Amino acid sequence: MPVMGVSLESYASSLAASARRAGRVLALTSGRQRRESLVRMAESLRRNTDRLLAENATDLDAARESGLSPAMVDRLRLDPDRVAKMAAAVDEVAEQPDPVGQVIEGWVRPNGLRIERLRVPIGVVAIIYEARPNVTSDAASLCLRSGNACILRGGKESFHSNMAIGAAIAEALTEAGIVPEAVQVVSTTDRQLVPLLLRQEGNIDVVIPRGGESLIRAVVEQSRIPVIKHYAGNCHVYVEPSCPQEMAEAVIINAKTQRPGVCNAAESILFHRDVGDSRIRAICEKLIEAGVEVRGCGQVCQLSPAVKQATDLDWAAEYLDLIVSVKVVGSLAEAVEHINRYGSHHTDAILTSDIRSADAFVAGVDSGNVMVNCSTRFSDGGEYGLGAEIGISTDKLHARGPMGAADLTTYKWVVRGDGHVRG
Repeated sequence: MPVMGVSLESYASSLAASARRAGRVLALTSGRQRRESLVRMAESLRRNTDRLLAENATDLDAARESGLSPAMVDRLRLDPDRVAKMAAAVDEVAEQPDPVGQVIEGWVRPNGLRIERLRVPIGVVAIIYEARPNVTSDAASLCLRSGNACILRGGKESFHSNMAIGAAIAEALTEAGIVPEAVQVVSTTDRQLVPLLLRQEGNIDVVIPRGGESLIRAVVEQSRIPVIKHYAGNCHVYVEPSCPQEMAEAVIINAKTQRPGVCNAAESILFHRDVGDSRIRAICEKLIEAGVEVRGCGQVCQLSPAVKQATDLDWAAEYLDLIVSVKVVGSLAEAVEHINRYGSHHTDAILTSDIRSADAFVAGVDSGNVMVNCSTRFSDGGEYGLGAEIGISTDKLHARGPMGAADLTTYKWVVRGDGHVRG
């Protein structure tokens, strides 16, 4: 299907080439200029709130008609408060130290050569994501702060919302004297564009997919460009006997129900067997009262007729809904083994009053985020003080966990001498 009168192939090439040119211009801008563009972006989002909500309403109507789950509709929904939070996140990124040009390390060699390793922009970042409009402004702000041009391809569910946000960003960039091609929102929902973008290795430097596992695997399989993966969030909460019951109930309910459709919501609860049946039953009943479907191991199923029998598929599931799997384990070591086997290396939590157990859990769990005595919902760039996040990487290379502006930089070596020659 053509876009604006040109073929998809031409459109993909044009997006990538324009982004490369914009990236080269951005690389020459000052941190102050990029900060100013972000300040204006936040102002533009606030100024265009009514327009954003009107376009979002169109997306919401289509989502309901298509049968999108309530949790996914919630991820898609904008309201005045959410738009205000989007703008506030941009403001927070604007006020962060400029990562570009930071000296990571440096030293002077015995021969007088001065060696430095400096942060520099990656260049052009393509982000492919699904039904969360706030990703558009978050990604744009982080890319701009780190001096990168970006191509943003959101899901069809949020198409009208994303285009409106993109228009507000373009207004701000023009006002700030930044080339508007620095942030390009893809103007088609045609899925065939994605593989075409993934072949633009000459102009796009890295691809970051955010969404379901099927989307991410498809991008990894098709891309000629390096991919930073943000796989599923099968997040666990493990409860030890030493954890106070009030804390366990509060953290588990928050981790599962506050926003069940997001990647840092808890999907599996593990209890040490010495927590005891009465305490486990009480927490399961609290979950059920909150509208959560509980799927448990054999021991948990015996505690309540409302608990359904879990299968091996449940232990590995990212529900993104009001469903949770619950299992009783015999030891901390068994909990760690279960998490490392079935988890997605995203975010896992321990609730305990024993510092030795906490330290062993932190050392043993192979995840990008490990939480001690707090909800998995805190696994978030904003909560970490990053202002926003490009996503939560489950990779071990190039970045891991919530990715802020500094994680969108690479480095170069700079060597300064005084006419030195090598003998």
